[in-house]
Amino acid sequence: MSTVPKPFLSPEQYLAIERAAETRSEYFRGEMFAMTGASRNHNRIAMNSSAEIHRQLKDRLCEVYQTDMRVKVSSTGLYTYPDIIVTCEHPEFEDSAVDTLLNPQVLIEVLSPSTESWDRGKKFGNYRQIASLREYVLITQDRMLVEKFARLPDGEWRLSEVSRPDDRLILDSVACSIKLSEIYARVEFDEPTKPGAATE
Repeated sequence: MSTVPKPFLSPEQYLAIERAAETRSEYFRGEMFAMTGASRNHNRIAMNSSAEIHRQLKDRLCEVYQTDMRVKVSSTGLYTYPDIIVTCEHPEFEDSAVDTLLNPQVLIEVLSPSTESWDRGKKFGNYRQIASLREYVLITQDRMLVEKFARLPDGEWRLSEVSRPDDRLILDSVACSIKLSEIYARVEFDEPTKPGAATE
Protein backbone atom coordinates (compact mmCIF):
# COMPACT_ATOMS: atom_id res chain seq x y z
CA MET A 1 0.00 0.00 0.00
CA SER A 2 1.41 3.34 -0.98
CA THR A 3 1.17 6.36 1.24
CA VAL A 4 0.85 9.96 0.15
CA PRO A 5 3.96 11.86 1.26
CA LYS A 6 3.45 14.99 3.30
CA PRO A 7 4.17 18.18 1.37
CA PHE A 8 7.45 19.86 2.26
CA LEU A 9 6.90 23.27 3.82
CA SER A 10 9.47 26.02 3.84
CA PRO A 11 9.97 27.97 7.08
CA GLU A 12 8.22 30.92 5.46
CA GLN A 13 5.20 28.77 4.58
CA TYR A 14 5.11 27.35 8.11
CA LEU A 15 5.16 30.81 9.68
CA ALA A 16 2.40 32.05 7.39
CA ILE A 17 0.20 29.09 8.31
CA GLU A 18 1.08 29.21 12.00
CA ARG A 19 0.41 32.91 12.40
CA ALA A 20 -3.09 32.46 10.97
CA ALA A 21 -3.90 29.28 12.92
CA GLU A 22 -5.95 29.01 16.11
CA THR A 23 -3.85 26.11 17.40
CA ARG A 24 -0.09 25.81 17.75
CA SER A 25 2.27 23.58 15.77
CA GLU A 26 6.01 23.06 15.89
CA TYR A 27 8.13 22.81 12.75
CA PHE A 28 11.18 20.77 11.84
CA ARG A 29 12.73 19.75 8.54
CA GLY A 30 9.80 20.75 6.36
CA GLU A 31 7.01 19.32 8.54
CA MET A 32 4.52 20.80 11.00
CA PHE A 33 3.65 18.91 14.18
CA ALA A 34 0.43 19.81 16.00
CA MET A 35 0.80 20.31 19.73
CA THR A 36 -1.56 18.49 22.06
CA GLY A 37 -3.38 19.97 25.05
CA ALA A 38 -1.74 20.04 28.46
CA SER A 39 -2.98 18.37 31.65
CA ARG A 40 -4.16 20.16 34.77
CA ASN A 41 -0.89 19.44 36.58
CA HIS A 42 1.12 20.57 33.56
CA ASN A 43 -0.72 23.89 33.46
CA ARG A 44 -0.43 24.47 37.21
CA ILE A 45 3.30 23.74 37.25
CA ALA A 46 3.96 26.00 34.26
CA MET A 47 1.86 28.82 35.73
CA ASN A 48 3.39 28.50 39.21
CA SER A 49 6.92 28.52 37.82
CA SER A 50 6.48 31.38 35.36
CA ALA A 51 4.64 33.52 37.94
CA GLU A 52 7.42 33.11 40.50
CA ILE A 53 10.16 33.78 37.95
CA HIS A 54 8.30 36.86 36.74
CA ARG A 55 7.86 38.09 40.33
CA GLN A 56 11.58 37.85 40.99
CA LEU A 57 12.63 39.45 37.70
CA LYS A 58 9.93 42.10 37.26
CA ASP A 59 12.17 44.97 38.35
CA ARG A 60 14.98 43.93 36.02
CA LEU A 61 15.36 44.17 32.24
CA CYS A 62 14.33 40.56 31.74
CA GLU A 63 11.67 38.84 29.63
CA VAL A 64 9.61 35.85 30.82
CA TYR A 65 7.30 34.09 28.36
CA GLN A 66 4.93 31.19 28.90
CA THR A 67 3.67 28.84 26.20
CA ASP A 68 2.87 31.16 23.27
CA MET A 69 6.30 32.54 22.38
CA ARG A 70 8.09 30.56 19.67
CA VAL A 71 11.80 29.81 19.82
CA LYS A 72 13.82 29.18 16.70
CA VAL A 73 17.03 27.16 16.77
CA SER A 74 18.72 29.01 13.93
CA SER A 75 21.38 26.40 13.21
CA THR A 76 18.94 23.48 12.86
CA GLY A 77 15.71 25.17 11.74
CA LEU A 78 13.56 23.91 14.64
CA TYR A 79 10.63 26.12 15.62
CA THR A 80 9.15 25.16 18.96
CA TYR A 81 7.13 26.41 21.93
CA PRO A 82 8.89 25.84 25.27
CA ASP A 83 6.66 25.96 28.34
CA ILE A 84 8.69 28.82 29.82
CA ILE A 85 11.36 31.07 28.30
CA VAL A 86 13.58 33.49 30.20
CA THR A 87 16.15 35.96 28.94
CA CYS A 88 17.83 38.89 30.66
CA GLU A 89 19.74 39.81 27.53
CA HIS A 90 18.33 42.16 24.91
CA PRO A 91 15.78 39.93 23.13
CA GLU A 92 16.46 39.13 19.49
CA PHE A 93 13.57 38.16 17.21
CA GLU A 94 13.51 36.57 13.78
CA ASP A 95 11.49 39.33 12.13
CA SER A 96 9.24 42.32 12.71
CA ALA A 97 6.36 40.10 13.92
CA VAL A 98 8.26 39.79 17.23
CA ASP A 99 6.85 36.31 17.91
CA THR A 100 9.92 34.10 17.38
CA LEU A 101 12.75 34.52 19.90
CA LEU A 102 16.30 33.64 18.90
CA ASN A 103 18.32 34.11 22.11
CA PRO A 104 16.79 32.50 25.22
CA GLN A 105 18.98 32.08 28.30
CA VAL A 106 16.72 29.61 30.14
CA LEU A 107 14.25 27.11 28.67
CA ILE A 108 11.88 25.12 30.86
CA GLU A 109 9.77 22.15 29.78
CA VAL A 110 7.12 20.42 31.90
CA LEU A 111 7.37 16.76 31.00
CA SER A 112 4.36 14.91 29.57
CA PRO A 113 4.19 11.18 28.74
CA SER A 114 3.75 11.88 25.03
CA THR A 115 6.68 14.30 24.74
CA GLU A 116 9.18 13.30 27.44
CA SER A 117 11.50 11.32 25.16
CA TRP A 118 11.54 14.19 22.64
CA ASP A 119 12.16 16.81 25.36
CA ARG A 120 15.03 14.79 26.82
CA GLY A 121 16.53 13.69 23.52
CA LYS A 122 16.39 15.36 20.13
CA LYS A 123 14.79 18.58 21.35
CA PHE A 124 17.56 19.05 23.91
CA GLY A 125 20.06 18.22 21.18
CA ASN A 126 18.63 21.09 19.15
CA TYR A 127 18.48 23.44 22.14
CA ARG A 128 22.17 22.87 22.84
CA GLN A 129 22.93 24.57 19.51
CA ILE A 130 21.54 27.89 20.82
CA ALA A 131 24.61 29.93 21.76
CA SER A 132 22.76 32.08 24.31
CA LEU A 133 21.23 29.13 26.21
CA ARG A 134 22.70 28.63 29.66
CA GLU A 135 20.18 26.42 31.47
CA TYR A 136 17.62 23.82 30.42
CA VAL A 137 15.11 22.63 33.01
CA LEU A 138 12.83 19.58 32.96
CA ILE A 139 9.99 19.45 35.49
CA THR A 140 8.24 16.15 36.15
CA GLN A 141 4.48 16.52 36.64
CA ASP A 142 3.53 13.23 38.34
CA ARG A 143 6.06 13.48 41.20
CA MET A 144 8.33 16.10 42.71
CA LEU A 145 11.47 16.11 40.57
CA VAL A 146 13.22 18.97 38.79
CA GLU A 147 16.30 18.40 36.61
CA LYS A 148 18.55 21.24 35.49
CA PHE A 149 21.17 21.06 32.77
CA ALA A 150 23.66 23.94 33.02
CA ARG A 151 26.17 24.86 30.33
CA LEU A 152 29.71 24.96 31.72
CA PRO A 153 32.43 27.34 30.46
CA ASP A 154 33.96 24.51 28.39
CA GLY A 155 30.64 23.92 26.62
CA GLU A 156 29.77 20.71 28.46
CA TRP A 157 26.45 20.35 30.28
CA ARG A 158 26.13 19.46 33.98
CA LEU A 159 23.00 17.81 35.40
CA SER A 160 21.68 18.54 38.89
CA GLU A 161 18.44 17.32 40.47
CA VAL A 162 16.19 18.47 43.31
CA SER A 163 13.23 16.54 44.66
CA ARG A 164 12.14 17.78 48.12
CA PRO A 165 9.69 20.58 48.96
CA ASP A 166 12.36 22.79 50.57
CA ASP A 167 14.87 22.21 47.76
CA ARG A 168 15.36 25.06 45.32
CA LEU A 169 15.66 25.30 41.57
CA ILE A 170 18.47 27.81 41.21
CA LEU A 171 18.72 29.55 37.83
CA ASP A 172 22.20 31.00 38.09
CA SER A 173 22.20 32.64 34.65
CA VAL A 174 19.31 34.95 35.58
CA ALA A 175 19.86 35.04 39.38
CA CYS A 176 16.56 33.40 40.28
CA SER A 177 15.74 30.78 42.93
CA ILE A 178 12.43 28.92 43.41
CA LYS A 179 11.44 26.43 46.10
CA LEU A 180 9.91 23.22 44.78
CA SER A 181 6.95 23.77 47.10
CA GLU A 182 6.20 26.87 45.02
CA ILE A 183 6.65 25.08 41.70
CA TYR A 184 4.29 22.30 42.81
CA ALA A 185 1.78 24.43 44.74
CA ARG A 186 -1.72 22.87 44.49
CA VAL A 187 -0.44 20.09 42.24
CA GLU A 188 -2.09 16.77 43.08
CA PHE A 189 -0.17 13.57 42.44
CA ASP A 190 -2.02 10.31 41.77
CA GLU A 191 -1.87 7.86 44.65
CA PRO A 192 0.39 4.90 43.78
CA THR A 193 -1.39 1.58 43.48
CA LYS A 194 -0.58 -0.64 46.46
CA PRO A 195 0.75 -4.14 45.73
CA GLY A 196 -2.08 -6.65 45.65
CA ALA A 197 -4.79 -4.00 45.41
CA ALA A 198 -7.72 -4.81 43.16
CA THR A 199 -7.85 -2.86 39.92
CA GLU A 200 -10.63 -2.39 37.40
